[in-house]
Amino acid sequence: NVRVRYLHSEVDTLGRIQILRDLRLGEFDVLVGINLLREGLDLPEVSLVAILDADQEGFLRSSTSLIQTIGRAARNVSGQVILYADKITGAIQAAVAETKRRREIQMEYNERHNIAPTTIRKAVNDILDTLGYQAKESRKVRRQQHEEMEIEDLRELLGQMESAMLEAARNLEFEAAAALRDEMQSVKKQLNRKLEGLPIADQIALSEALSKIKTDVGTARGVAEVEPRKAPQPGEPGSRPARSRSRSRR
Repeated sequence: NVRVRYLHSEVDTLGRIQILRDLRLGEFDVLVGINLLREGLDLPEVSLVAILDADQEGFLRSSTSLIQTIGRAARNVSGQVILYADKITGAIQAAVAETKRRREIQMEYNERHNIAPTTIRKAVNDILDTLGYQAKESRKVRRQQHEEMEIEDLRELLGQMESAMLEAARNLEFEAAAALRDEMQSVKKQLNRKLEGLPIADQIALSEALSKIKTDVGTARGVAEVEPRKAPQPGEPGSRPARSRSRSRR
């Protein structure tokens, strides 16, 4: 008997956080993702990634997408990846070659610096409990809760969400950061509706305070106001092979 859960686009964003949290806590064994398990998920407990229909070439099975999905097992020292396919496509070849190149660089770097690889130990931050949400709560229920809250309570909730979003981004939990961003937008809309009934002077003062609250988790990786990582030097893990450009002569 294998305990399985599914992650797909119809799952509420905070519901996704709960599912990923339960996976890390061992509440179930296998997470089946429908196009949602590529980049941005840092799950050290994952020791096996299985990619179905790996030979179905397209955006979701391009070399970049395959590399991103393969990388979900990179945090575990025993991580393995299985690609199910009837044929080896160019994308599979490129992804395997790039993964092999990175592994060789990492092994050489570890040997040079006497590093013994270990699985990353990372605490399971319970963002949902911090914000007072229950997994079974639907978006409609949360919206009703927000409608019943006073302006000051909504402002306090936004501040808590901002702190949690920034913390999630610092911990590379980009899925959680993105979910919090979406929830903050909903809370902010509700707060703006409540502000409409206030005197204009109070509206201006509160609007200025709200504008200082960050609700952007950055670019494609979902980073929220996080210091950029130092670029790896040539030969270090994460570096890319040098490429030369040639100009054609007319």
